[in-house]
Amino acid sequence: MFELPNLPFAKDSMPDFCTAEGFDYHHGKHHAAYVNKLNAAIEGTDYVGKDLEEVIKTSNSEKNMAVFNNSAQHFNHSFFWESLSPESQAIGGKTLTKIAENFESLENFKEKFTTAATSLFGSGWTWLVETSDGKLEILQTSNANTPLTEGKKPLLTLDVWEHAYYIDFRNARPDFVAKFWNHVNWKMVEERLK
Repeated sequence: MFELPNLPFAKDSMPDFCTAEGFDYHHGKHHAAYVNKLNAAIEGTDYVGKDLEEVIKTSNSEKNMAVFNNSAQHFNHSFFWESLSPESQAIGGKTLTKIAENFESLENFKEKFTTAATSLFGSGWTWLVETSDGKLEILQTSNANTPLTEGKKPLLTLDVWEHAYYIDFRNARPDFVAKFWNHVNWKMVEERLK
């Protein structure tokens, strides 16, 4: 059975981006609910004992939406927590080189990612991904969709569901997205690229 991971940082460590109350709801209630619903949905099925990525891909191909939505949201949220850092970090050399190759500059990449995150209609995610041919792309996914089902390797994500920001920013998604750049875990992005 799947378990809710602990946050890899203190929940009161980035109040400009998400307060402790925000993390209590986002991690402690929303993410926890996806894990609980996933475990209930797979009980007594062939999904038991499979790793999370396999559950996501299989349930997507089988159009088992109860399993897919909850497994993908478990993955997406776990990936999001690892994409965050309480401290502002310098971007790694390989990441900076790849971003410059694909987006001309870090500033241009941030602008395009910000536009994608603020313009995504409804609920979903904005991702930096690596394609099978080694190129970097910005990807918008709706609802629980994830790059894993498109054969793309996720490197960084931002949750733009309303539950991610409503406690702290109300309906001002652009303000939430702007604060994200103070808390990107660039070390993790660099590791994921290797």
